[in-house]
Amino acid sequence: MELGKQIKKYRNERSLSQDALAEKVFVSRQTISNWENDKSYPDVNSLVLLSQVFEVSLDQLIKGDVEKMTEQINSSDGRKEFEHLSIVFTVLFLAILITPVPLVHFLSYVGMVIWIVILEAGIFVAYRVEKEKRKFDTQTFREIQAFLDGKSLSEIEKDREKGKRLYQKIFLAVGAGVIALAVSLFFIWILGAKPS
Repeated sequence: MELGKQIKKYRNERSLSQDALAEKVFVSRQTISNWENDKSYPDVNSLVLLSQVFEVSLDQLIKGDVEKMTEQINSSDGRKEFEHLSIVFTVLFLAILITPVPLVHFLSYVGMVIWIVILEAGIFVAYRVEKEKRKFDTQTFREIQAFLDGKSLSEIEKDREKGKRLYQKIFLAVGAGVIALAVSLFFIWILGAKPS
């Protein structure tokens, strides 16, 4: 992406430090550094603020990136890998929550070792999911594309919130069920482990 270079160029032209620019667009200095080093991509609100601070149009600021964003939005390869990793992470996350009590109860130390391996696999897959999210930040790209197509920021924010609400509800329901199951298994194990 070209945006990192553009931000750095315009920031240097205006003799702004990363801290000064961060203050003007209401983010941290680390966020500015991440944008300039292509570790993350600003959201629509930040892009609008950046274009105002630099006194350039949004098109000038993100020149060259629009075609790349469109390619990534339409790329099914990256999306499939991300979806696959997300499913693997979900399964491992559930295994991390559900399996410790039964594994330790039935297999003792061997069960603990198995659970630690599952935990490490979950951490590794979580890292890969985050890496893919940054690589294919299609939600941000879709928002930018919608903004460039004339959709207002309030409409974009509403769409973002609708998407979040669905995932939050599903996550809360699954999380509550998993926690209830884990607590139930724990109490069954405690009651079954007591001498009569």
